[in-house]
Amino acid sequence: QAAFAHLSLAFRCDMFTLQQRVQVETRARDAAEENIQEELGQCRAALERLGPSCTDVGCKEVLEQLQHSLAVLAAAVKRATSAAEKLGAVHQEARMSRATEVMVQHVENLKRHHLREHAELEEMKRLIQQNSRNRQLAETQDDTEPRLRPHPLMRTFQQGSARRRVSIAVIPKQLL
Repeated sequence: QAAFAHLSLAFRCDMFTLQQRVQVETRARDAAEENIQEELGQCRAALERLGPSCTDVGCKEVLEQLQHSLAVLAAAVKRATSAAEKLGAVHQEARMSRATEVMVQHVENLKRHHLREHAELEEMKRLIQQNSRNRQLAETQDDTEPRLRPHPLMRTFQQGSARRRVSIAVIPKQLL
């Protein structure tokens, strides 16, 4: 129950600041991507400026390899960005999964508790109805069979003993 209350409060607090945090993280991601693209653009521009000054065949091969490596690096940056977003989503899903599991367990415990209490209530209702029916039946039998009635003192004794069904453990010690 404490974990449920803690998670519930955390969810409420998270929902309060969620939109702001999403905006901040989006701006940070966009800024990082722009910085990487700017650096890659500067590297491409530097390689293009080096191209005309390179007359040697070996130098041109190295220049082409650098351009190819730069293209591979740009593609790797895109894949890394995508993978980082997926990893962040999976981490968030794992946290939410655990929190949801705690909440579901709490709800299941509440359901079991409710069912147990409901069953006890129904049992008590049934016993009360049964006892009231037994009393009514006993009263109607007393009223319908006057010729079988015992002596008045015997009847009083039976009624008194019928009412005294309380256990001695229930009677306070002061009365004893």
